[in-house]
Amino acid sequence: METFRVLYVDDEADIREVAAMSLALDPALDVRTSASGQEALAATAAWEPHLILLDVMMPGMDGPETLAELKADEQTAAIPVLFITARTQTYEVERFLSLGAVGVIAKPFDPMELAAQARRYLDGRTV
Repeated sequence: METFRVLYVDDEADIREVAAMSLALDPALDVRTSASGQEALAATAAWEPHLILLDVMMPGMDGPETLAELKADEQTAAIPVLFITARTQTYEVERFLSLGAVGVIAKPFDPMELAAQARRYLDGRTV
């Protein structure tokens, strides 16, 4: 069975914990978490995830800034990023997609659906 590395980034510890448990329901997903944009950049460079789920609103380096840094680095530019956010108005989603995100998952997310939502962006990819 193929295993996909998924990085979940959120500044709220309780949300990171729920997300990690939710994603781990899929045995094909190897999950790690980060608490900030800076931490996510370091984890991405070291661990090379196949998919990043990124909170939009974080102190310091927010989600869009983190995505811009990922896209600017040749090593991480091709990693698909999904934003996780309560900001899901059509114009906001369009803006996130225009920044280079591959999709948006609404917060609060359904813990029983999060792994399936992530897998949709991994289907067809190879390890």
